[in-house]
Amino acid sequence: MGRKPKPSRGLLNHSLRKLAFRMGYNFSLRKIPQYDRERRALRVPHDMEPEFVALYKRARAYTLTSVECMYTLYQAVRYIHANNVPGDLVECGIWRGGSSMMIALTLDALGDTSRDIYLYDTYTGMTQPESVDVRSKDGMEQVSRWHAFERDGYNEWAHASLDEVRANMRATGYPESKLHFVEGDVETTIPAAAPEQISLLRLDTDWYRSTLHELNHLYPKLSRHGALIIDDYGAYEGSRKATDEYFAEHPNAIFLGRIDEAARIGFKDE
Repeated sequence: MGRKPKPSRGLLNHSLRKLAFRMGYNFSLRKIPQYDRERRALRVPHDMEPEFVALYKRARAYTLTSVECMYTLYQAVRYIHANNVPGDLVECGIWRGGSSMMIALTLDALGDTSRDIYLYDTYTGMTQPESVDVRSKDGMEQVSRWHAFERDGYNEWAHASLDEVRANMRATGYPESKLHFVEGDVETTIPAAAPEQISLLRLDTDWYRSTLHELNHLYPKLSRHGALIIDDYGAYEGSRKATDEYFAEHPNAIFLGRIDEAARIGFKDE
């Protein structure tokens, strides 16, 4: 009988490195600190502060946004607090509440629980898209996808019930009296159920009509130096079109910086 071929040195080294990393060692077999191992497991870049990582671990399971988006949101809340930007914090499009949880956790860590947080969502899943709401990266239409997720009384796409989101927000420890869950299509609940002044406005309803409606009614309420986050500017053409149209009609257009391939952020300066 012939001998079995020996595995190559490169394959052995690769296997040993994988085994060593699982045991908490780096490739030179030095012990990796516990915090660094956790950071790698979470896929958090090295320049993000431990204070953020601790909060991110509590909210990450309840969001579909990237760690870059969550970090930017964390820093935006800190900026608003440090600079005394007046107003409440608003999110449109909640899913399971991860971004609103990050807002609440950050405010609580700063000792600032005086601000109200508004959470706008149908709590029955995505609203119906239109032909303009194609996916940016490949032009894929979304109407048929939405119909595929239709169920009796709700849409399974991005569905999370009000009770689930309320429980997730309760877990942050933020005062429940400061949390406002506004149920329904934003085109019917806004502007009737809206705060007088906003310090942070995060829009994550994806589609053209809802995004334009939110900007028309909520952006004027955003305080000077307040933060605007458009989560799907780079993800769906409808969101981009609504944002571009709105600011094309206003003389003091906001500069939107790129967070990741989908999200943008700007600070109002007027």
